[in-house]
Amino acid sequence: MSSEPSIFFSDVNERQGSFLRRTLVLGGLTTLGVTALVGRLMQLQVIQAREYATLANANQFNFRLVPPPRGLIKDRNGVVIAGNRPSFRVLVVRDETKDLDQTLDLLGRLLPDTLDRRRAIIRDVNAAPRFSPVPVKSDLTWEEFARVNLYANELPGVMADMNEARYYPFGGAFAHVVGYVAKPNDRDVQAYRDRGEQPPSILFNPGFRVGRQGVEKALDEDLRGEAGGNRVEVDARGRVVGEDVGGSKPAVHGDEVILTLDADIQNRALEVFGEESGGCVVMDVRNGDVLCMVSAPSFDPNLFVGGVPSKIYRALADYERKPLLDKAIYGAFPPGSTFKMTTALAFLEAGINPAERVVCTGGYRYGNRTFRCWRRGGHGAMDMHNAIKNSCDTYFYHLCNRAGVDRISRVAEDLGFNQTYDIGIGGQSKGLMPTTEWVKKARPRDPKWHPGETLSVAIGQGATLTTALQLAVMTSRLANGRKAITPRLIKSVGGVERPQPESRKDLPFSQEHLDIVRAGMAAVANDRSGTAYRASQLGLGDIQMAGKTGTAQSRDYGSGSRGPRDAVWTRRDHALFVAFAPHDAPRYAIALIIQHAPAGGAADAAPRAREIMKVALLKDPDMRARIERPLPPEAEGPVEAGEGEAGNIGGLVDSAAPPAPSTAAPAAPATPSGPQPYLPETPQ
Repeated sequence: MSSEPSIFFSDVNERQGSFLRRTLVLGGLTTLGVTALVGRLMQLQVIQAREYATLANANQFNFRLVPPPRGLIKDRNGVVIAGNRPSFRVLVVRDETKDLDQTLDLLGRLLPDTLDRRRAIIRDVNAAPRFSPVPVKSDLTWEEFARVNLYANELPGVMADMNEARYYPFGGAFAHVVGYVAKPNDRDVQAYRDRGEQPPSILFNPGFRVGRQGVEKALDEDLRGEAGGNRVEVDARGRVVGEDVGGSKPAVHGDEVILTLDADIQNRALEVFGEESGGCVVMDVRNGDVLCMVSAPSFDPNLFVGGVPSKIYRALADYERKPLLDKAIYGAFPPGSTFKMTTALAFLEAGINPAERVVCTGGYRYGNRTFRCWRRGGHGAMDMHNAIKNSCDTYFYHLCNRAGVDRISRVAEDLGFNQTYDIGIGGQSKGLMPTTEWVKKARPRDPKWHPGETLSVAIGQGATLTTALQLAVMTSRLANGRKAITPRLIKSVGGVERPQPESRKDLPFSQEHLDIVRAGMAAVANDRSGTAYRASQLGLGDIQMAGKTGTAQSRDYGSGSRGPRDAVWTRRDHALFVAFAPHDAPRYAIALIIQHAPAGGAADAAPRAREIMKVALLKDPDMRARIERPLPPEAEGPVEAGEGEAGNIGGLVDSAAPPAPSTAAPAAPATPSGPQPYLPETPQ
C-alpha cells in the first residue's frame, strides 16, 4: 500500500509579513548609510572644508628652502674682507633625468673638469631629497654658462642659474683669522643631535654653507641669517610646473660683523713674510684692539667654498711649513730673548738692584756645564739696562736663581703668558710656563726642579713656550704701564658693539720698575750699539720704536749650539721681535715670530716688524700730524756699529745702511751631562 504525497500551502499573511520585515531592515540600513554619507559629505565639504583645502594646496604647492645671503665681515674701516658675489652654477635634478650616468657623461663634454669629481657628484645627488637640485659646478665662466644653456634641451634634469657665493677678496691675508665656509657634513648634523636639538632643514640644502675656522665658525649662527623659500606648484610626480610668487618668503640677510683688524696692515704683514713661516700680531696698547693677526704661509680660502680638490688639500696639509695652521694663536714657540723683560721684572720684584753689575766673559759656569752667551768674547760689565740693550745672556744666567723660577712664572702670567684670551675665536694655544709644581706632574720620575733649568727659562728657553698673541699682550702691557690690556678682535655684530672680554686690572708692577725695562727696550732700538738699531729706524720724523730681538733654539743640537744658517729648514732657529711705538707715547705694539728663520731676530724679524709698524703709524691721523712736523737738526757724528745689527734682509732695511758682519763664531763645544742647556751664538 503506497502513501500519497501531501501538499501544504503557507498562509498569505505570513508571506507578506516576512517581506515587510526584510523591506524595513534593508530600508533602514539604506537610510542609515545615506544619512552617514550625507553627514560625512557635510563634514568634509562644510565643517572641514578649509582644512582639506589646505592639505590639497600642500599637495599642489611645495615650499623649497632658499639659503640666506651670509652676513658680511668687514675690517675696522668698513672694508669688506668676507662678502658674497654672483656666481653662475649648473645643477642636476636626479628625478628629472632619464639616466644620471648618461647625463653626467654629456655634461662632462661641456664641462670637462666635472669628470674628475664624478664620484662626489653622484654621492651628493643620491643623498639629496627628491626633485631637489644639486650643484654640480659653481663659478662657471660666461662661456661655460652659455654652453650649458645652449645644450639645455639635450640635457634633461640639468639647469644653470645664478646664486650668491662666499668670496674673500684678500685671499690668504685673512684666511686663518676669518676662516672660510664649506658644505655641512655629518659632524655638523650630529652636533645638533648631541645637544638634543633637531637639525634645521636648511642644513640639508645642497647650496648651504657653514663656517669653518676663525670668525666664520665662531659667529656662524649670527652670519647665517634666516632661510627663505620659494612656493612652487608641482604636478603629481613632484615636478615643478610654476611658482607662487605671493606665497614665497624672502631670505633674511645674516648679521654684519665688524672686526678690529685693519686690511692694510694685515696685507702688509703677509707680504713682508714672503716665503717665511710664522705669525704676527699688532695691538693698540690703549684698548687692546687687534689691528693685525696674520699667519704665514697662508692659503686661499676661496678654494674651500665650492669644495677644495683633494690633491690641493693634500698638498697644503703635507707641506712642512703648515699653511693650514694658525701660527699667530696656535703655534707655540720658545720666546727666546724677548722674554728677558719678564725676567728683568722678576729680578726687580725680588729686590735685585738694577745697577748691580755682572761681568760677562762669554759664558757662565754652573755645576759641570757652561752656559754660553751669544757673544763669544763677552760683553764685559753689564747692569740691567745694558743687559737688556745688548741681550747679554750671562747677566740673566747669573741672577736668575736669586729670583727663582716660580717668581719668573708669576710675573710672566701677569704680563699675559700661559693663558688664552676671549677674542671670539677658539683654537688658541695656552703655551707653557714651567714652575716647581708643574714639573711634578710633567716629570714624575724626576719631580724636582733643578736650579740649572732656571738658567734656560731666564732667557726664554727650556720648557717655556708662547704664542705671537701672548707676546703682543706682554708688549702692550709693558707699553701701557698701567692696565693689564686684553686683546679684542670682534668690534660689533649686527650693529651691537662688543665690549672688552673682561675688566682690565691694574698691573702689579711699580712704575719705576716698568720704566727701567722700557728704557732698556728703547736702547735696543735706538742706541747705536743696540741689537736692533739699524732694523728699528722707522724714518717717520721723530717717532721711534722700543723693542727687543730674540733668537730661540728650536731643537737640541747636541754638542753644538745651533744648526748652520744654510741648514735644512727644520734645523734653523726661530727669530722673534717685539716692539711698541712711539716709545715716548706708546700707541701700537707688535710681536712677530719667524719659524726656522735664515738668520736671527735682528736680521730677519726686526726689519719685517718695522715695515708693519710703519703702516700702522701712517694710518693714524695723530701720528701723521706728528710725522709731518719739521725735524730738529740731526746730531752729526760717525755711526758705531753694534753687535747684532740687522743686515739687508729681503730689501726691508735701508739700503743706505750696509749690513753688519756677523761676529758670531763657533765656540768649543761643552760636554754637559743631563738635559742640554740653550747655548746661543747669534745676536739676540
